[in-house]
Amino acid sequence: MSLFVVFDTNVIVSAMLSNDPNASTVQVVKAISQGKVIPLYNDEILAEYKEVLHRTKFNLLPPVVSAIIDSIINLGVKVKRTPTKETFIDLNDVVFYEVALSKEGSFVVTGNTKHFPHNPIVVTPAELLAMI
Repeated sequence: MSLFVVFDTNVIVSAMLSNDPNASTVQVVKAISQGKVIPLYNDEILAEYKEVLHRTKFNLLPPVVSAIIDSIINLGVKVKRTPTKETFIDLNDVVFYEVALSKEGSFVVTGNTKHFPHNPIVVTPAELLAMI
């Protein structure tokens, strides 16, 4: 059984910068290609991934960035946002939460759970790993 997951950008950045193949961020991103998770996304999320992952401070190779984004598009599901009335510390996080709300039983995986409403759909990479 695959889980539907919205990846907060910080999880993807962390996975791509990690030198530890056993890191939970690396493992949950790898779960995409293993079919254990199905990414949910929309155009706003893809735009953020592209903008952040191409920042020079991360020094990520463009073909590597393209590969991860392509895998999210090719193995994921594009959905529309489901509006929420929840309040957020960072308004940029609303899109991730609302995309997760669009598919019943899906999760937001983030390293910054405190930026999201206290809700069981918001999990850390380690918590997601325990589920898969």
